[in-house]
Amino acid sequence: MSADVIPLNRAEPEGSIEPMLALTAQGMNRVNQVILDRMQSEVPLIPALAGHLIAGGGKRLRPMLTLAGAELVGYSGTRQHKLAAAVEFIHTATLLHDDVVDGSDLRRGKAAANIIYGNPATVLVGDFLFSRSFELMTEDGSLKVLKILSGASAIIAEGEVDQLTAQRKIDTSEERYLNIIRAKTAALFAAASRIAAVIAECSDEQEQALDEYGRNLGVAFQLVDDALDYDSNAATMGKDRGDDFREGKMTLPVILAYARGNEDERAFWKAAIGGFRTSDDDLEQAIALIDRHGAVDDTKLRARHFAQRAIDALSIFPDSTARQAMTQAALFAVARGY
Repeated sequence: MSADVIPLNRAEPEGSIEPMLALTAQGMNRVNQVILDRMQSEVPLIPALAGHLIAGGGKRLRPMLTLAGAELVGYSGTRQHKLAAAVEFIHTATLLHDDVVDGSDLRRGKAAANIIYGNPATVLVGDFLFSRSFELMTEDGSLKVLKILSGASAIIAEGEVDQLTAQRKIDTSEERYLNIIRAKTAALFAAASRIAAVIAECSDEQEQALDEYGRNLGVAFQLVDDALDYDSNAATMGKDRGDDFREGKMTLPVILAYARGNEDERAFWKAAIGGFRTSDDDLEQAIALIDRHGAVDDTKLRARHFAQRAIDALSIFPDSTARQAMTQAALFAVARGY
């Protein structure tokens, strides 16, 4: 693919999600209506539990990628609305399952669904939302769209299992960590973006470009998420601070701090990731060590690299309001503090 590389100047604005919100506002109203319609059930617990999470203040970035991609390629139909809802249902289902697996207390600053409704109901409603997403895919009628979204769902599950098996393993490599986040996060970003090109019957080159945009944006987004868990300067968090630390997750800030640490610091990390040092004081020590070795800053620097790759992928498309909004979204993904 030939492309003009767009430099990401360190002095340029830090990006904003507002252009993306404005670009997709009308379409998101239709997507939200599909979501509300399809999460209904004669079993009252299902819409109550699903609504708890769906109304919880998420950015809805994944379905917005489908809508923005459709704008970028000049698609004038309406298929993107149901498909964007399917993307959001996949994402919401994985969040419900994740909270059960992780034993989370908070999700987006509110009590996690499993804390209010219990683990069994949370898992089953997650299954219900997965089923709804596949209904929407089959209604669209495209086998290629179905293959892309169903394939992404399988990859997400593989990534979550890989992360679970890497938990509390201090020798987890950076390569394995990146493979995990490519699967558990970036796969859905890529699929959400790519299907816009599919329904618009774009060229293979344009389809691949949107896939690359979403995939690299997803990696950047997750890198920043993982950095924020240890960022002593983070103003607000949508989850319990230190969740990753207490769960023994080997994210990039820990991998870097452990690799750069002295013998005593490595002994601390082995005990902490092993689950033997998880108090608030231990968390503060972990943050201090990560600060000492610049691990949060370097994690965000890696995120900027992937954001740059996402922006470069858009360079085959003519300049437009949609391309500018998607560029700003990539910049926002690495500059955000929440």
